[in-house]
This record gives sequence, structure tokens and C-alpha cells, in this order.
Amino acid sequence: MDTVVRTRHGVVRGLVEDGVHVFRGIPYAAPPFGPNRLRPPAPVVPWDGTRDATRLGPEPPQVAPPSTGGTAEGAQEEWRDVDAAFAAVERARATEDCLNLNLWTPDPGAAALPVMVWIQGGMFELSSTAAYDGSRFARDGVVCVVVNWRPGAEGLLHLGDGVANVGLLDQVAALEWVRDDVAAFGGDPGDVTVFGESAGAMSIGCLLAMPRAEGLFRRAVLQSGAAHHVLSSADARRVADRLAAALGVEATREAIAGAGVDRLLGAQAALKQELLARPDPAIWGQDVVATVMPWQPVVDGVVLPALPIEAIAAGSARGVDVLVGTNTDDWRLWLLVSGAMGQVTDAMLAGPVERFGHLSLAAYGLDAGDDLAAYRAHHPGLAPGELLAKVQTDWWMRVPALRLADAHLASRRDASTRTFVYEFAWGAPGLGAVHALEVPFVFDTAHPDAPLFGPLLGPDPPQDLARAVHAAWVGFARDGDPGWPEHDLARRATMRFDTASGVVDDPYTWERTFWEGRR
Repeated sequence: MDTVVRTRHGVVRGLVEDGVHVFRGIPYAAPPFGPNRLRPPAPVVPWDGTRDATRLGPEPPQVAPPSTGGTAEGAQEEWRDVDAAFAAVERARATEDCLNLNLWTPDPGAAALPVMVWIQGGMFELSSTAAYDGSRFARDGVVCVVVNWRPGAEGLLHLGDGVANVGLLDQVAALEWVRDDVAAFGGDPGDVTVFGESAGAMSIGCLLAMPRAEGLFRRAVLQSGAAHHVLSSADARRVADRLAAALGVEATREAIAGAGVDRLLGAQAALKQELLARPDPAIWGQDVVATVMPWQPVVDGVVLPALPIEAIAAGSARGVDVLVGTNTDDWRLWLLVSGAMGQVTDAMLAGPVERFGHLSLAAYGLDAGDDLAAYRAHHPGLAPGELLAKVQTDWWMRVPALRLADAHLASRRDASTRTFVYEFAWGAPGLGAVHALEVPFVFDTAHPDAPLFGPLLGPDPPQDLARAVHAAWVGFARDGDPGWPEHDLARRATMRFDTASGVVDDPYTWERTFWEGRR
């Protein structure tokens, strides 16, 4: 059955699926091509007639999803189908009208329903709405929106020319569309929660610090990503200069845009391989080598005025409720599925960044003496790969999340703004509680044939846990209360989600203390 809604720019026709009204591929900005290429999003051009919104909209130009290495020697047998999971997702083709969103609502005729806007992850290199089904949120009385935005060089090329972070500005444009249009779908533009995972959560950490995003959302959920991982302008310029050299053009926006989409994506992929093969901080900058992410938000002084965590500590997010957390074994995923877990040696851990890149402790600001000994003492008996996974989880995810919670707590305007912390601890068979594993639980789509995430879950993921996690996110969006005590410095209450969930107090005292004063 069709469902029709009039937006500011024209009429859209969606579908009713299992009682939920679904609209796909609605544009929130003009196609970022021609004069708009590599530049901030421009307003939507209104259309006549009724626009078909029954199919996924085009995706932004992006490199092909990278192989996880799941077929490499040393990879665990049961996870060699992770690459196939990427290939099996029914994705839309990448064409020009790619700044679009999908929306699920229980009733376009309703009023003042809470709104949740999902910003997906993908290493700041991928952006696809195809794997995310917001129907369970609509089932539970929430208008759910999932957005495409420009990743990679298309969205994060930084040349020091006054244009920066256009991928983040895409997200702002989508939130402005929500502000102006979501009421037509039954949503309350004054009751918006942004939620995201990995690079999506890091994006939200930036949105919490951006003047352009102020007032566009009331609450924020950051899953396995916080407010630390951004690039300096100088390091982002290094990446841009190398991209221009790979293309054989001047390092200007016009010249790089003129190279065309296919050449740009090819050069971007080659740049990533060069970074992996030659991880020298003198070439790329320390943060690029440690993260193996050449495309990240940039502290440009205007769009992103300061390091997000510093801006938040100074009060940029004082009126926004925050829920932040990580997975127990977050970064273990990449070492496992690539086969690197069993190949990491003590020599690599203690070796130079220039040779071993992100497999070296030096990439994370640690030394091979006292720091390595401290981690070994805290995690006795672990093989080098498992120990590295602990360090990477703490550096990438856990400590930034704890610092964000503390910074937000300290800067809040009053007690009406709240801070909550969680940990997702349920471990999939043979894998653990790794990165992205919580996503299908949040969406209440935790079943083995779920798009993209299904192969991570094993044959029988716990449905009671999926209902509990999903309900906590819905509760937070409705009234700012996910169902457990707020974060404070005395107790540090943390909801640990597992087959037997419950609140634990300050579960990572050692990690907080160890990383104090470190980047």
C-alpha cells in the first residue's frame, strides 16, 4: 500500500510495510556534483509531481568495501564469510543524487513523536543506508531516519582553502531537513536524538562541538566512538597533497574535482594501500598512522573550531543529554577476522611505527618498557595479539568514551541534562563482544540473516538482550532515561548489557588511571 506525504520541496510516495510507513531516498540536499563537487551541501531543488520514495536512494561515491582479510591464513574459519556479508547487502548504486535519507514512521498523521537520526559508521570511507532497518523504532512509536553522507575524499578532503568537513556539513544538512520536515511525518523537530556507531559516533562527537549543529538535536548516543579522533589541519593537508600527487594534479579543489569520480576513488584506494605499506609518521602524521584512517574530520578552526573533547569540556554540549559506551572487546574484531591476531609478535609490539604501523604500541603513544609491562601485568597470560587488542580497544574506544562522559558531566548546564554510560558485553561465539556487534541489538534486528551483521552473531543471538538494548535506546529518545542511574564521578554507574544485564560501578578504574595524561 502506498503512503504519501508533502514535504517543503515536494510530494513523496512511500510504502506501508507491516503497518509501518517507509520512505526511502528522500533528498535532503542537492546533488554534490558539477559546481557543488567537493563543496558544502546546497539546498534541495523542489520538484513537481510526486517523487517515488519506495527504493533506496543512490549512495555517495566511495571505495569498494574493503576485504576484512577473512580468507587470510590464520583467520578463524567461522568468520571467513564476513567478506560475503558485505557483498550480500543489497546496496543502491552510487550516482549523483546521493545526499538522501530513509525514514520510518508509525503514522504520518501523528504529532510530536520522538525522532531518532542514525549516522552510520564505516571508517569515514563508507556510507550506505542499506544495512539499517528502522522499522522496529517506528513499531515502538519513534520516527527513525537514516542518512547517506559523503565519506572519504568526497567529504573530508582538506586543502586549507576555507572549505572543510563537508561530510559533517552533510550531516548538519540532514538534521536541518529533519528540523524543517519531520513534522509532516509525525515527528517532533524539538525532540531529536542522534545516534551512531564507530565513525558515526565520532561524527556525533564532532556535531556536539560544532556551532552549525547547535540546537538541531536534544540527545546523542555514541556507540564505540567518542570525541577524540580527528586530524590537525597540517596532517589533513599532508593526506590531500599525497592524493593530488597520486592524481597528477595540483592540490586545489578544482583540479582534484576535475579528475573525475573514478580516478579519485582509484587514487584514494591506492593511498590507503600506501599508508598500510609505509606507515611512517613523518610522511602521514602520527594520528593517520595510528588510526589507518587518512580521511577524518579536521580541526579547521571554523566548522570544527577545536578538538571536540575540548569543546565539549568547555560547554558546547551542555544542553544535550548524552549516552556513550563501548563493546568489551571492540577492536578485537579486526585482528581476528584478518588473521593478524595470531601473527602479532612481541617484536612487533615493541617495534617502530615506521615498520609495524598500528601493530606497534608506539602508534598509541606507549613504550615497550614500563607501558608494555603494565598492560601485561593487568592482563596476565595474554598472547601478543590479544594484548594488542586490549590496547587498541582502550585507545580507540574505551578511554575516549569515559573521558567524554566526564567532560559532559562537568560542563552540563544543570541537573536537567543527563549523562549515561553503557558497555555491551555479550560475546558472539568464537569472536567476543567486538566492534559493531551491538548494532543489530540496538535496531532489534539481531538474527543470523540480518544484512551485514548477521554473520557476526552466530546461530542463536539472544532475543531478550536485543529487546532490552533496543528498549533502552527508545527510552532514552523518549524522555532521556535509558533505565539505569546517571553517570557521576563517585559511582560511575555503567549498564553492562549481557545475557544477564546489570549495573556495575566504575568497571575500568585501571584503564582510566593508566591513560590519564596521555593522548
